[in-house]
Amino acid sequence: MSAWFSHHRAALASAFRRLWATPLNTVLSLLVIGIALTLPGAGYVLLDNLRDLGRNASGVQQISLFMNVEASKKEVGEIESRLKAASAGKWQFVPKEEALKRMQKSEGMAEIVASLPRNPLPDAFIIEPNNTEPEALEIMRKEISGWPKVAHVQLDSAWVKRFDAFLKLGKLALWMLAGIFGAGLVAVTFNTIRLQVMAQAAEIEVARMIGATDGFIRRPFYYYGALQGGLGGLLAAGLVAGAVRLLGGPVSELASLYGGQFVLTGPRPFDALVLAAVGAALGWLGAQLSVSLSLRKFD
Repeated sequence: MSAWFSHHRAALASAFRRLWATPLNTVLSLLVIGIALTLPGAGYVLLDNLRDLGRNASGVQQISLFMNVEASKKEVGEIESRLKAASAGKWQFVPKEEALKRMQKSEGMAEIVASLPRNPLPDAFIIEPNNTEPEALEIMRKEISGWPKVAHVQLDSAWVKRFDAFLKLGKLALWMLAGIFGAGLVAVTFNTIRLQVMAQAAEIEVARMIGATDGFIRRPFYYYGALQGGLGGLLAAGLVAGAVRLLGGPVSELASLYGGQFVLTGPRPFDALVLAAVGAALGWLGAQLSVSLSLRKFD
């Protein structure tokens, strides 16, 4: 076991030395890999922020439950008990008096409200379900509609379905983009490793003559490809984080102009590790393909 670790440690050290020996080529390769992974990474961050924006938008993915105007406090309490039993998520009770006060504060409505003989508004519940899938929201709306003393249940299901369809289309496009740029990353690593093998052809011939196994010869190239891909993934995460930081201020300012609050979030540490892992895996794959084909010339 100690020999196995020492062999891999030596291969990893050799890969680091090769990266350090040609700094310009290394930087250029990392830039190519980083840019290739930046676009899928930026697409993921964009979809994640759009999902948060849809959840935080006013009235989106919420169910508004309006009671009958004649409903008593006891009947309102029964509805609240049903919501608790159904584990409907978070909800807020809006009594008719508070709704009337809000309406009175609206521009141009004070005189109209003052002229009303009585409060025409019903008690209401604003529900934020735990499950925000369009199908689950529609099932909940139908269930609540059948409860006693419920006059109307409002859900903008069409908007929710359109938004969910847009997110699914975005995910599909992101997977396609990731596949294309992933293939490009493998091709870049393939070509880089091929050049490395050609440059060390004499060393490989000598190593084989003295009994070096194929695994011993291949291992440093594998680590070289994985290191390139992993460092490129970290660079991509840094580029995405930098872009989010630059755009965060203007996006928040734009949201405030529309009367809302929205903070653009960048990639989390876990997302950066995932990008690095994906880059390392693709780099390893490119190195494996390149070494397997290149070493055939020495057979």
